[in-house]
Amino acid sequence: MKLEVRMPKITRRQFTDAFKVEAVRLTRESGRPVAQVARELGISDHVLYRWRTEQQQVEAQGRTRQAMRAEQDELTWLTRENETLRKERDFLKRAAGSSTGRCNTRQ
Repeated sequence: MKLEVRMPKITRRQFTDAFKVEAVRLTRESGRPVAQVARELGISDHVLYRWRTEQQQVEAQGRTRQAMRAEQDELTWLTRENETLRKERDFLKRAAGSSTGRCNTRQ
């Protein structure tokens, strides 16, 4: 008899931008360590550090989080597309190189 063990599906928690901004504000204004504020909010400290870094970038560049996220998503997509096109080009070069001299010559 075989038992099936099913792993519970883990869902990622999603936080609003307002929550992230408020969490970062708490770390700046309260004077408490980031780890303590993170514990109080029920999130891990590395997530709060990342939000703080993102917030600093947003403030330095004068753009919104959505604009930065959209730009990062587009850059990721373009990088993947570039890699795909590079692989296709290399494949076609190899295919054209191996067939040259046999099929394309006149006698």
